[in-house]
This record gives sequence, C-alpha cells and structure tokens, in this order.
Amino acid sequence: MKASDLFIKCLENEGVEYIFGIPGEENTDLIDSLIDSNIQFVVVHHEQAAAFMADVYGRLTGKPGVCLATLGPGATNLLTGIGDAYLDYSPVVAITGQAGLERIHKQSHQYIDIIGVFEEVTKWSQQIRVPHTIPEIVRKAFKKAVLEKPGAVHIELPEDIASMDTEGEPIPVTKVPLYLPDEEEIKKAAAAINEAKRPIILAGNGVIRDKAAGALRKFAEDNNIPVVNTFMAKGVLPSDHPLTLYTVGIQAKDYVLCGFDIADLIITVGYDIVEYLPKYWNDEAMNKIIHIDSLPAEVDGYYPLQSELVGNIKKTLEALNPHIEQKELCSKIKQLKTQLVEKLHASDDTSGSPIIPQRILADLKRAEKGEAIVISDVGAHKLWIARMYQPEKPNHTIISNGFATMGIAVPGAIAAKLAHPDKPVVAVTGDGGFLMNGVELATAKRLGISFTVVIFHDEKYGLIEWKQLNKFNRTNAIEFTDPNFLQFAESFGVKGIKVTHSDELLPALEEAISSNEIVLIDVDVDYSENEKLSKTLGDYICKL
Repeated sequence: MKASDLFIKCLENEGVEYIFGIPGEENTDLIDSLIDSNIQFVVVHHEQAAAFMADVYGRLTGKPGVCLATLGPGATNLLTGIGDAYLDYSPVVAITGQAGLERIHKQSHQYIDIIGVFEEVTKWSQQIRVPHTIPEIVRKAFKKAVLEKPGAVHIELPEDIASMDTEGEPIPVTKVPLYLPDEEEIKKAAAAINEAKRPIILAGNGVIRDKAAGALRKFAEDNNIPVVNTFMAKGVLPSDHPLTLYTVGIQAKDYVLCGFDIADLIITVGYDIVEYLPKYWNDEAMNKIIHIDSLPAEVDGYYPLQSELVGNIKKTLEALNPHIEQKELCSKIKQLKTQLVEKLHASDDTSGSPIIPQRILADLKRAEKGEAIVISDVGAHKLWIARMYQPEKPNHTIISNGFATMGIAVPGAIAAKLAHPDKPVVAVTGDGGFLMNGVELATAKRLGISFTVVIFHDEKYGLIEWKQLNKFNRTNAIEFTDPNFLQFAESFGVKGIKVTHSDELLPALEEAISSNEIVLIDVDVDYSENEKLSKTLGDYICKL
C-alpha cells in the first residue's frame, strides 16, 4: 500500500471521525487516501478555522480533534488555533504536508522548518522520514495528545514519503492508566482541610477534562465547602446551587474574590495556573493551598502548598471525601452568596436601545434554558460572559482562555454541533471576531448543520477600547466599518435577524434556537457598561 493509505488506516484505528482542513499539493496523497475511508474530511476556508474546530472538538469529546494543512502558509495558518489548544489543554493532532526530503536542505519553494515552528506550541512535533514508522508515530501522537495534561501535537508527512510503497498495521489503542495519590498524602490533606474553619474550593479546567464534576459536587455537598470556578470550569455546579460562588478570572478586584478573602484554606481542584494567575486571587490573604490535580503544581510565589494530591481528579476526590469532617457554612459566605445573586441579576431586565451586555446574556439564558453549548469568542463580550453567564452543566460554555484567541466562535460552533448534533449550539461573538472567520458559515451550510450566531455589534474592538480608557482615558485605532450582517448571512443562505431594542431580543433568540437552521442575530450593544464595571471592580472591598 501507499504510505498515505497506511497513515489513514492508523487514523481510523484511533477512532477519528472528522479531519478539518484544506487540501494542497503536498498533502494530495493523504486526501486521495481518504476517498475509501469512513473519516469525513471537512473542507474549510481558512486553516485557522480548521485548527479551532479541532480544538473545540477535542475539548468537548476528550478525543483528539484532527486538522490538516499543506506545507508553508497552510501550516503556519494553523498556528493560532494550535496555540489555543496548547494553552487550554485541548487534545489536538495537527497534520501538515511538506516538501520532499530531497529539497529541504536548501532554499526551496514554500519550504520553512515547520517542525521547529510547531515545537513551541505543541507537546510533540515529529516529521515522518521513513514510511514504516507511520504506525508508531501516529499512535504516539494520539497518546501524547490525551496524556495529562492534554494538548496539541504535530505530525509532518513529506510528499515523497506519503507516496512511497510500504507495509504495516496500526498499533492497538490502549487505555490511559489512572493514578491515585499516596494514602499518606491523602491523610495529610484531609487533616489540613479538617483544621480549616473556612475552606473554599477553586475548580479549574481539569475538573471538566477528567469528567470529575459529579465527584466535585458530592465532595462539596458532603462537606459543605463553597465552590468558585474558573472561566474554563463553568457549569461544575448548576447556577442555583447553594454552594456555588460562581466565576473568577477577571484580572481585577471583583466581589467574588471576597470568598478568597474570607477563606483560611483554598482547595484547588483541576486548576491550571494559565487559567488565572494566583497573584490575582491570593496576593493579600496568602492562604495555604491544597492542590488536587493530575500533575504536580507549577511553582509560584503566590501559590504556597500545604499538600499536593497528584492523580486522577475524580478518583482522588472520592478517596479524600471519607476523611473530611463536614463544615458548617460560614455566615459570611452565606452573605456573600446573597450579594452575588443580587449583583449578577441586577440588570437582567434593563430595557433600552442599544442593549446592555447583561440583558443580552440574561435573555440568552432564558432562551436556551440551560441546554445549549455556548461558544464565546474573545472581546469585551467574553468578560461579560465569563462574569455573568452561568451554565447549568459542565462543558456547556466554551471560552478561549489561555491564548484568548479572536475568531474561534463560528468554527467552534461547527465543531460543537458535529460533536453533539442533538444539542442546541450558540456562537456568541463580537463583530470584530466574527469578521475573522465568519466565512465559515459557508462550511456550516454545506455540512447541513444548525446553530445560532449572536453578534455584539458596536463597530469597535470593544475590549481594547475598554483597556485604553482604563489606562489613558482616551482611545485610538479601535474603530472599523462593518458590512450589513443580514445581507452577509443571506449571501450564504443563512437567515439574519436585526435586534436594536431589548424588547426584540428574547423572541429572536427563541426563534433562532428552536429552528433547525443557521440563524445570525445582529444585536446593537451598549458597551458604556464596561466603564461602569471598571469603576466598581477596583473600589469594591469586602465588608462582610
């Protein structure tokens, strides 16, 4: 068989269902080998979108998402999405073509060292130099992609290697082993928790990755310990749960941080330092930390460890739970929870035109009824989603956090719908982020899938305006001109709805989410609320 045929057999062996990408001259053998495969090749309009699709697919399924590009600019176009997967610990396998080995020792058309380029944003980047190594390299790539902590890997297949004759068989897939911390370390951590009067849990991305939300909820309920989640761990407790203190992650003094000010011990569960640096939440109290995660903690001066429990998060929580004595919930925490609920919902029904972010998100929550997977792009709206939007289930709000990458929403929605075809999907984006990859509406239409796009429309890079005003009290170079988004959508055969007043919003959202088609909702947003929030963040002092 051809080497490219063997490569595709190995991908089939790994359970790959979709490859997102663009065909090119140097990956043409792989594309041809897919003709008789059960793997669906999803043709996109930009390789960045392909990488985003693989990224979100990996986050939602726990299986590596796969993306494909040719050499040179095709490969480098993948980089932004691969960087996002790398810093958000999403399992992804990127495959790129390359010039033949006979010409990579000299200057050559479209040739650059892609292996070297990808080494900085992947766990492993490897070129295939002889065809019989394909089964080993593919199996190793997929294994590395899912091993804790998961992330992106890269395989380069030169065009002359791809077309060579070879023999071989895929290597069987084995389960990743589960590890538990030492019993003595569990007892040590339990003693510290039992000694604490006001412990608090900080739940991070690892809770979602390890499917440990159920175990975390039981641990919190059994022991009466309140839970704060990062952007990446939204939904680990439902929004009405008495122990949830909602979300932290804004790099400023926010009222939810009072929970950390009250605490005398912080139990981090599946927390990745890249999510939210400890100096933003532990700089004053300098509370001791119990670290529960799949890997040892990163060394950080604001992260003083009392104990480390390293192993599978779900199994670790189950092993630790019987050793903990139930706490009485601190009265200050109860007061804080009351304040949080009041502040988070204070503007839910604010009427007007244009529409404030809080109202947009409140109506979205009403319309999707806790069932939708919401993909957030990056921009000013992301901070409002991170702060205000509380999903009811884990992995139902996807936020680009570590790399904070604009343009992810529409490609991410496509991947989410492919991963979970029976769930409603909503892409929430700014007009700037939408214009980066909005062309992938054509891809979605071609695939016959349905989802809703909500555009926060202000014809500015709103987050940068927010930052400039905070720092300089003036702005520069943040405005641009939008097309008519309804006509843009219509050109792809997509329905568009314009919303200018809050009274129009909920009916539009309900219509879009209940329909079996792609619907774009263009919403005029009032971002004057950004400055109001900035003024309250720094001034709020916990006086409970």
